[in-house]
Amino acid sequence: MRIAIPVAAGRLAAHFGHCEKFALLDVDRDARRILGDAAVDAPPHQPGLLPRWLADQGAEMIIAGGMGMKAQELFAQHGIQVVIGAPSEEPAAVAQSFLEGSLRTGENLCDH
Repeated sequence: MRIAIPVAAGRLAAHFGHCEKFALLDVDRDARRILGDAAVDAPPHQPGLLPRWLADQGAEMIIAGGMGMKAQELFAQHGIQVVIGAPSEEPAAVAQSFLEGSLRTGENLCDH
């Protein structure tokens, strides 16, 4: 499985649409471990672009701090599961917490 995490300053970005990069982490959910990771520059921000672009990158899940409802719907249309309210930590730590079932999510940090 490939997890996408929006990144700014080396940590999960509060809003996925305004990040510098995306961490793409290949994980083994059964073994609960990260198999590999890559950082790719985010494309220019355009409404509706990121769900299609991340699907093309092979992402099956996005873990973000915040995301509007329209974006969540677009990700669902591309078969990408959305986890929101994640803390601003290093991408590998976020992914590992998810794999271990200990990722603490809070409120959606996006208000649109």
